[in-house]
Order: sequence, then structure tokens, then C-alpha cells
Amino acid sequence: MNFQKVRLAAGLYFVATPIGTARDITLRALDTLASADVIAAEDTRSLRRLMEIHGVPLEGRRIQAYHDHSGTGARGKIMEALAQGHSVAYASEAGMPLIADPGYDLGKQAAEAGHLVTCAPGPSAVLAALTLAGLPTDAFFFAGFLPNASGARRARIEALRDIPGTLVFYESPKRIAGSLSDLADVLGADRQAALCRELTKKFEEVRRATLGQLAEDYKGKTVKGEVVLLVDRSRSQSVNESDVEEALQKALETHSVRDAADLISEMYNLPRRPIYQKALKLGKG
Repeated sequence: MNFQKVRLAAGLYFVATPIGTARDITLRALDTLASADVIAAEDTRSLRRLMEIHGVPLEGRRIQAYHDHSGTGARGKIMEALAQGHSVAYASEAGMPLIADPGYDLGKQAAEAGHLVTCAPGPSAVLAALTLAGLPTDAFFFAGFLPNASGARRARIEALRDIPGTLVFYESPKRIAGSLSDLADVLGADRQAALCRELTKKFEEVRRATLGQLAEDYKGKTVKGEVVLLVDRSRSQSVNESDVEEALQKALETHSVRDAADLISEMYNLPRRPIYQKALKLGKG
């Protein structure tokens, strides 16, 4: 046994569980599962199996189901347990609770009611994929799952086009070909990307290529397992300062300072404020 029973203060404890390999669970997570008065889970069977693997006994405790379809009734039972001064451990099926998994409403309501809300952090498919993808990690945006329908999916991708960080998506194996095709069409086939599949498991795979190449590779292909898809940030072409100034001078011949700044800012995809300041100086010259 690698856990110990500890005295937990009354409150809600979000517990991270492995995304694949069972040994990735933390000792603190095991301690929390062993010690909580009440245990709740997105998938009761998978959590029970995980506890069995690590020798954590239930000792008469029942694992309560709490998932996206549980409704207010299941949440009410957990809130009642908290109100009675119990410690409650909640685990989603894999990874960190709330990260494209249930738990948000539960955590929000518990915090608003004045209960302790904390977590035993651990595995996350998002962070594991960022570590392996070979793309910048100084800034990233987790966009969750893209819509099923191509039209809605393309609209969502368009809205994410200029976010200044690596884009991270969860994707279904059944939709990966369509999503890659739409991503390549909307963001550009030459944009760098990485497809991470079955992270921490026996058949872990990381494919690094352009969106166009990945779309071609997975066209009509069936894949298995959990998928995390990452896309590099937009890379703006360098702009020559003299070209911007020349274009601004021409724009000022027929436009107001404000309109000229708006026009050139949009033309070169540059922040408006410095362009407006430069237009003011040129306009006074």
C-alpha cells in the first residue's frame, strides 16, 4: 500500500486520475480517496477499478455517480454531505476534473456556499500533449472539443485564428479527419501542428507535421483512442516600417487621421494605437 489515511477537513476535494497508465496517480490523490467521508465520480466503475489496483479500500463507502447527465439531484446530495461537515472526494473519469469534464457547477455551488474547495492535482492530457508536441508553450489556449457539424466547426476555428498562443483541442477519433481538413482550410495548410494519441498508454503516438500533411495522412483513416490535437499560433509576416509609413502617408491624403490609422492597421494586421500615433505625427508634418 502506497497511501495513508489522513484527517481531511470538511470540504470538496477534486482528485486528478490517470489519463492512461494507472501508476500516474499521485500519492496525495490516493490519500484523499482513502480518507474522504464521501466519494463521487464521473464513472463509478473506472474509479472503483483504480482504487482496487492501488489497494484503496472503500470500507463501506459507496461511490456516488456525478456526471453531465446527473442533474441537480446528484449535486444536491453532495451539497448536503458538505453541509453536514463531511469531506467529499470527486474524480472525473481521467485527468483533472472540470477540464472538458464535469465538476464546474459542483465546485461553483460549493464555493458560493462557503465550503472549502481544493484539489489533489495530477495528470492532464492538455499538459502532457503540450510537453510532447514540439510547439511553443509560453502561451496556449485550450479550446476543448470542436463542434460536430463542419459549418459550426469552421466558424469556431475562424474565431480562434489569431489567438497568440498554441491551440489545444480534444478530438474524437471518428471526427479527426474532418477536423484536420477544416483546420487546414481555415488556418492554412502550412501551419505547424501535432496529433497526440493514447498518451501514457502502450500505443502512445505523436505525429508532428503541417496541418495540410496531417489532413492528408488521416483522410479516410480510422484511428483509435483519445486524441489531443495542437496547432501552432499564427505567424504574422514581418512588416517593413518604411512600407507602413509610406502607406500611411498616402492614406492621409484622402482620409482623416483616425480613418487612415484604421485602414493601415487592418491592412498590415498591426495594433491600431501605434499606427494612430504615427498618423498624428505625419498629419502635423
